[in-house]
Amino acid sequence: MDVVSYEDVHVNFTQEEWALLDPSQKCLYKVGMLEKYRNLTAVGYIWEDHTVKEHFQNSRSHGR
Repeated sequence: MDVVSYEDVHVNFTQEEWALLDPSQKCLYKVGMLEKYRNLTAVGYIWEDHTVKEHFQNSRSHGR
């Protein structure tokens, strides 16, 4: 089995792509990414001086 990194599971929308999503799709993205953050943390992923919540908030502050 291969090692999975954050970059393997992170979905990054451009601002234009994000604007095209409806509210339910944005909610699904946020819920899914938070679950990925938690799962990666559970298996020992190191967040470079961030907690999962801080990382998730930073992701949201960029229009996501």
